[in-house]
Amino acid sequence: MAPLLQIGLLVLFAIVIFAIIGLEFYSGALHRSCYSLEDITQIVKEGEFPTPCNADNDTIAPTGAYVCNSSDSTCVEQWEGPNFGITSFDNIGFAMLTVFQCITMEGWTAILYWTNDALGSTFNWIYFVPLIVLGSFFMLNLVLGVLSG
Repeated sequence: MAPLLQIGLLVLFAIVIFAIIGLEFYSGALHRSCYSLEDITQIVKEGEFPTPCNADNDTIAPTGAYVCNSSDSTCVEQWEGPNFGITSFDNIGFAMLTVFQCITMEGWTAILYWTNDALGSTFNWIYFVPLIVLGSFFMLNLVLGVLSG
C-alpha cells in the first residue's frame, strides 16, 4: 500500500500542477457562446450542443477559433459552459476535475476542441500534448505498474 500511496500523491501533484497551468490559460474562456440577435437569451447551436466562441468580433480571430455568424448571432459571455459548467478551468476544483478527465483520456478531445474554439488552435497543443503524454501515458501507467507489482 505504501508504494501505491506514493504514486497516488505523485499523480495528484501532477494533476494540481496542470490544473494551475490550466487556470492561467483557460480561466473563463469556456463561458462565451453564440447568442441569437433576435432573442439574446437563445443560444445558437451548431449541431446538438452549443460551442464556445471567440469574443473578438471586431478584430481578426485567432487561427482555429470559432467566430459567430455576425448576421444572426453574437458572442456573449453568459453561457454556463460545457457539461453544465463542470468542464471548465474557472476554479481549482473544476480544473482538477477537467485535468483528471483528460488524463483518463475520456472525452479529452472535446475539451481540446472547446478550447480551440474559444481561444484558437495556435498554442493549445503546448498544454494538451504534455498533459496527455505525462498524465496519461506516464503517470497512469506508473499506477498500473505498482498495482501489478
